[in-house]
Amino acid sequence: MQEQAGPSSIRLKVKQVIRETQDTRSFILEPIGDVPLQYMPGQFLTFLFRQSGGAEARRSYSLSSTPLLNEPLMITVKRTTNGEYSRRLVDKTKEGDELLTIGASGFFTLPTTWHQYKQLIFFAAGSGISPVYALIKTVLYSNDKLPVVLIYSNRSPETTIFCESLKTLQQAFPGRFQVIFLFSTVADLSKARLNVDLLHCLFGSQSAEQLGKQLFYLCGPFEYMRMITIALQGHGVPPANIRKEIFNVEKPQKRPAPPDTKPHQVKLLLAGKEYQFEVQYPVTILQAAKSLQIPVPYSCESGQCGTCAATCLKGKVWMWHNDVLLDDEVASGRVLTCTGYPVEAGVLLQVGT
Repeated sequence: MQEQAGPSSIRLKVKQVIRETQDTRSFILEPIGDVPLQYMPGQFLTFLFRQSGGAEARRSYSLSSTPLLNEPLMITVKRTTNGEYSRRLVDKTKEGDELLTIGASGFFTLPTTWHQYKQLIFFAAGSGISPVYALIKTVLYSNDKLPVVLIYSNRSPETTIFCESLKTLQQAFPGRFQVIFLFSTVADLSKARLNVDLLHCLFGSQSAEQLGKQLFYLCGPFEYMRMITIALQGHGVPPANIRKEIFNVEKPQKRPAPPDTKPHQVKLLLAGKEYQFEVQYPVTILQAAKSLQIPVPYSCESGQCGTCAATCLKGKVWMWHNDVLLDDEVASGRVLTCTGYPVEAGVLLQVGT
């Protein structure tokens, strides 16, 4: 398998394919060329694929490696029934194949203040363990005191990605790292599925002040994370202490109109170049940029991954949906171009660093 590289893409060679479970593979990747691929634990790579008609498709897969340990670049992919490209990767990709990526992105990362928390708690379901695994390794190996808890939901031990590796980590960090495995096929319902009652048992005895000193990470299907979020906030956990990465992205059906639907000029700074164009509802900033062949980064196009994020340096951008940026990030000017519309004149956006 080999995709044709474009001017803003990075070529990666598949060095090794690792069988994690019957339907999941990890891929050890190596950049082709002299420039290493920079990333942070918890981020994902957005890959470029060519469809049969020649059109481009983009799919994102989480990195399960961490640069802290100098691990080789690794993504972990689970085959899904309706996932054309996950099936292509799991069933057909082999050592020596080449893949194309636009690089790493995502906000499911550790804040600079993570050392100040009393405990880190991770929730993962199925392949949601991929970025969580990278984060857990980073925390355990770079801090010798902070307790870490993982609550991990799967169908059975045989379908559990990184099952043995997580047990090995528990042995390596006794007293610091605890894994609670939940298997939906077991007879004991209290250990089968994550539910509100189990969450209450885990956190109900703690005060809001105690929970406010803990950092929570959630990765899995939308409804799974919605249940956890509601339960945690009901126990007093501040929204800023809950980090989420949505798997199985579904584009929201409703798209409300911005408060200002008039056309406005947008100036966009990207990779040392300046672009200026007009944007008017119902066309988003990203859609307008794509129509002009401006090489802006993007993936989900529904406000749920953060690949398209930019910083608004001037003017005002209104987003019809945002599932990834925290309130303080929005307050500092971060916006999503895939769901964003300019709502006043003179919008200036900076994409990337």
